[in-house]
Amino acid sequence: MTRWLTEAVPRGRVAAFRTLIYLFVAGDLVIFTPWVRTRVSVPGDLYRPLLIGRLFSLPTPTETLVTVIFWALLLLALLAATGRAPRLLGWAVCALYLEWMIIAMSYGKVDHDRFGLLIALAVLPTAGRARHGDTTRTEAGGWALRVTQIAVICTYFLAAFAKLRFGGLDWLTGSVLARAIIRRGTDLADLIAQVPHLLIVAQFGIVAFELLSPVVFFLPPRWRLAMVGFFYSFHAVTIATITISFAPHLAAMTSFLPLERVRPLVWARRLVRRDTPDDAPPADAVPHGQGLVDVGAERALDDQAPVVGRPVGP
Repeated sequence: MTRWLTEAVPRGRVAAFRTLIYLFVAGDLVIFTPWVRTRVSVPGDLYRPLLIGRLFSLPTPTETLVTVIFWALLLLALLAATGRAPRLLGWAVCALYLEWMIIAMSYGKVDHDRFGLLIALAVLPTAGRARHGDTTRTEAGGWALRVTQIAVICTYFLAAFAKLRFGGLDWLTGSVLARAIIRRGTDLADLIAQVPHLLIVAQFGIVAFELLSPVVFFLPPRWRLAMVGFFYSFHAVTIATITISFAPHLAAMTSFLPLERVRPLVWARRLVRRDTPDDAPPADAVPHGQGLVDVGAERALDDQAPVVGRPVGP
């Protein structure tokens, strides 16, 4: 189990995941959760901090506090996305975003789609330095990705557990999706709702998929990626029908993907070289080691080992 938890991955994958997560945090502040800043207009008596807020005696949000957290977190997240000072900036972003979420979720509603993202922010500082395109392998980075993957799957599995715990079997046979469609459904959802018994079948399917989600860890690499693709398609349907976004969860779920293969800067350089062939450097001018990076980028889609079977890597 220890060997599986620390299965080494390319440093380039860790660097890409780190950049994506910190850029998402910056985007989250201005796209998905800018409403947190409006909490300062809510009477302080309505602030009921989460357990962690009570344990650390965190102060009631004020306009000054929320403004400082917003701008500091935005700046530090953008700096952390560059990969510089991964531990210092990483821990700072983790602490500030946690406080941002405590403020957001201490007024009566707690969103479970933030769990995987918060775990990713907590473990990324432990991954150490990593450069984009680096094919050397790191166990610390593999551990950070694996723990994030576990958090993502726990989000699904525990969601099913909560449905059955609080809703019982009535959740499966009731009108949960029908109520969601009435409240925030789209035209596509209205069409689906007209099919007899389809919503009940969908509710059984949702719970079954969430309970079976841990199977992803036992699949070989290609099948694992296919199952992760199914996870993304499930959320695409959710957004298209009842307009519920799990954007933080989807960002954390990229921990399953071979992100080192996504090299936008390299692709941009290639496009520039195509447009200016006369200025292209000769083959012998390629920096030492660049060829190795390109070869590493063409490796298998996913080389993290499943729970069972022979681990992949050196």
